[in-house]
Order: sequence, then structure tokens, then C-alpha cells
Amino acid sequence: MPSYRRGISRQQIIAAFFAIIGILILLGYAPHLGQPDATISRLTFGLGGPVLDVPTAIVMFSIGIIYFSSGIPGLLRRWERTTRWALWLNSLLFVPMVLIAAAAGKQTNVLTMIAETLRLGTPLALGALAGLYCERSGVINIAIEGMMLFGAAFGFAALIFTGNIWLGVLTAILLGGIAALLHGWLSIHLQTDQIVSGTVINILAIGVTGYLRRSYLLSSPGGRVTLSTIPIPLLSDIPLIGNVLFNNKPIFYMMLVLIVSTHIALFYTRWGLRIRAVGENPRAADILGINVYRTRYLNVVVGGMIAGLAGAWFSLETVGSFDDGMTSGKGFIALAAMIFGKWTPFGAFGGAMLFGFAEALGTRFQILNVELWGSPLPIQFLQTLPYITTIVVLAGLIGRATPPAAIGQPYKK
Repeated sequence: MPSYRRGISRQQIIAAFFAIIGILILLGYAPHLGQPDATISRLTFGLGGPVLDVPTAIVMFSIGIIYFSSGIPGLLRRWERTTRWALWLNSLLFVPMVLIAAAAGKQTNVLTMIAETLRLGTPLALGALAGLYCERSGVINIAIEGMMLFGAAFGFAALIFTGNIWLGVLTAILLGGIAALLHGWLSIHLQTDQIVSGTVINILAIGVTGYLRRSYLLSSPGGRVTLSTIPIPLLSDIPLIGNVLFNNKPIFYMMLVLIVSTHIALFYTRWGLRIRAVGENPRAADILGINVYRTRYLNVVVGGMIAGLAGAWFSLETVGSFDDGMTSGKGFIALAAMIFGKWTPFGAFGGAMLFGFAEALGTRFQILNVELWGSPLPIQFLQTLPYITTIVVLAGLIGRATPPAAIGQPYKK
């Protein structure tokens, strides 16, 4: 007998999303077609770069047709392979669509938007890598937020008391590693529930860093010093992309290096094979002579050090100060980016940039004073865009995310 699939598939959810967006676009822009004073969206590409004048209504109406016509077959489960590619095209069109709609009657710099996305995605990518190292070895890490906070606070404290910003970065990395070592001791040695252990780290970080700030940092002179921009010779002179990619600050470059090196180490070295073996089947790995405890401890600490570096991004590369809870939940968004990327470095980087774009978009909307139904979008809504994106992505857009088989399971020899 033929088998029938039941329930709503992920592809149907995505198709419905794009079909609804398509309908809204068609209804919103159809009345403006053919008007003599049609609105233009001006997209610029840096100072002295090319300028693209886009007829807003025509382009948006065309995108609406694409969204609707590709969403309906997906909703009805017709021509699935073709529809799948069409939905990927819709995803790629989403970014220019939003920029064109936001810049209607105004202008916006596309390269600035890209630069902001990369900048705001940096701590998320680092946090996702921190979780990746832990969870690939079988240890759940929801303590990324706390490790970031430890790094941000103690890194800034080291800058205040020594005057050396690079010593502050090293201190942030070290404190992230120490917090991770505590997480490892609780979850690996004492075999505490790993969710509880991570929660303990997060709560401890809020209390300790708040005490540090009130007792020592507020009364200390100095601050407002950040890591300097380092342009890479020759590469920073490349038209358009040179200034965006190769005229950045050190932690941004470190993030890119860590993404590539983690991918190579995880999938092309013996060490990476051992990590994945411990995360999938620790008993089989133990039989083959791999020290499960040492592997897990090492990866948890390495992940914590990367999270500490992410914390240094907040206090030492961006703001030049420390405030209570300044990581603002970015550790949890980084965890979502890791899940979005299916526990792979490049996938996690893509997820981090998606959430970075959502945050940059909220800022861009404020600058352009984007309106909805004649009223400016509330700033509170714009500030929640990264978190709304996190919920939407995790709720239905990433499909089935399969973690390492032994994740969260304490190993008993």
C-alpha cells in the first residue's frame, strides 16, 4: 500500500511564510505601480562608489510575485525539488528586499550594512565556536553567556589596573577558560546535570561581575580605550570589499582565523576525529584508547577561552568600558547560531551573520526612520529583532537539528 506523509513539513512552513510575505508585498505595492512620482530607493556602495537607483514599487511587486508563486507549490507539496531551489532563491532575495523597502524615498549604504553585520556577528560567531567545541565532545554548554561576561569584566579590569589592552584581552581569554574549567569539573568530574551546571555559571557571572564593577571599576580612572583598527596592506585597498573585510579590528580577524582553523582541525585532523568520536560514542572511543575525560576537559576549556575572547569584544574592542550584563543574551543567540549551523564551524558562522544582520537591520531602520502604516516602527520592536529572529529560526526554519549522539550524557568508565 502507498505510504502517505502526515503532518506539516518544514518546507511547507517556509513556503507558507514566503507566500504570506508575497501577498502582503503585492497588496502594499500594487497601488503605487505606474504612478508618475514613483518612489526610488537609492543604494550606495561606499564613498565614491557606484549608486543604484531602484524603482521601489516595481521591484518590490516583482519580488512579491516570486514569493507568492514559489510559496504556493511548496505549500501544496508540488514539484518539491524545484520548489526547494525556489525557496532558497527567496531566502537570498530577502536581504535586498528589506534594504530596498527600508530605503524607499531615501538612501542607504549597502557596504556599511555589510560591515555592521560582520561586526555585530563577530561575538556571536565566537560564542557559537565556544559551544561547538564543548558539544562536539559531548558536553552541553549553555554557559556561553556567563563565560562571555567573565571575559568582558575581567578583561576590562586588567586594562584599568595595568594600562595594557592586550593584557586585558589575554585576561579575558584566561577567565573564560577558568569559568569553563568550573563547568567541566561540575559536569564531567562530579557528573552534575550539564544544564544546571551551565545555569550556575551564568548566575555566578552576573553576581561576580556586578560586584567587581561596583566595588572596583566604577571608582577607577581610565577606560574608553579600545583595540585599534588594523588595515591589512594591499587587501584593504581592494575596491568595495577591501575596506569592509580587511580594515577591521583584531578580534574580528581572530574570529575569521578560528572559523577556518576549527573546520580544518575538526574534520581533517586526528585530534578532530577523536573529538567527534567522544561526542558520538565515548565508550567505543575509550576502548580504542582515547582518554574521554581529558578530551572533554580540553575542549570545554578551549571553548571557554574562545567565549572569553568574545567577551573581550564587548568591553575592549567595541565599547571601552564594562556595564552590568553588557552581553545582553548574546551567548544564548550564539548557541542558536551553533544549532542553526548544525554543529559545523561554517554553518555556525552563517547563523551568526544572520543574527548579526537582524541586529544591524534594527539599527538601520532607526536611522532611516522606517514607518509602518504611517507611524515609525517602535524602537522597542527594533531592539528585539535579533531575538525574534532566533525564535523564528529555531521554531521552524532550520529543520531537524541532530546533535552529537552522546551530548549531555556523563561518561562513567
